[in-house]
Amino acid sequence: MKIGVFGGTFDPVHVGHLAIAQAALDSAQLDRVVFVPARRSPLKDREAVASADDRYSMLVSATKPEPRFAVSRVELDRDGPSFTVDTLEALRKEGDLYLILGSDALSDLARWKSPYRIRQLATILVARRPGAPDLDGTVGAVVFDAPCLDISSRELRARAARGLSLRYLVPDEVWRHIDRRGLYR
Repeated sequence: MKIGVFGGTFDPVHVGHLAIAQAALDSAQLDRVVFVPARRSPLKDREAVASADDRYSMLVSATKPEPRFAVSRVELDRDGPSFTVDTLEALRKEGDLYLILGSDALSDLARWKSPYRIRQLATILVARRPGAPDLDGTVGAVVFDAPCLDISSRELRARAARGLSLRYLVPDEVWRHIDRRGLYR
């Protein structure tokens, strides 16, 4: 079984995340994409704004319409920072792993814990991201075509903080969850 592993803070999950996951499914002919929300990203200075439970709930509702999408709590239920290598070790018995990254994240891979082991555990699938370095000649990664939607969770949180709607930028159920819980205000 070919399993895509798509990690991140997902604070909040948005249509860009879902479009990348769908493109990875199609381009790499994956059987499933598992979204893995991070407990705490070791390379980010700040904690997630929404709680782990809110982020998990938003991901579950966002991915529900696609039966080949799943959400894992493997990082949320583990203490300490979320290291991709540990997640891949935990998931490796489920099948052939494909780590889904944006091109912006690929440029940081050398700073991650055990990048060599990550490459042993998973094939790296890279989606082009607006403003990220050119991927021509990228070694050891498979570049796939994904819609270049210039949406970031940081910008969405800022919009919500200004009282602006996130409708049509996040799935409807996520928008409702954010509104109902008063997140990012």
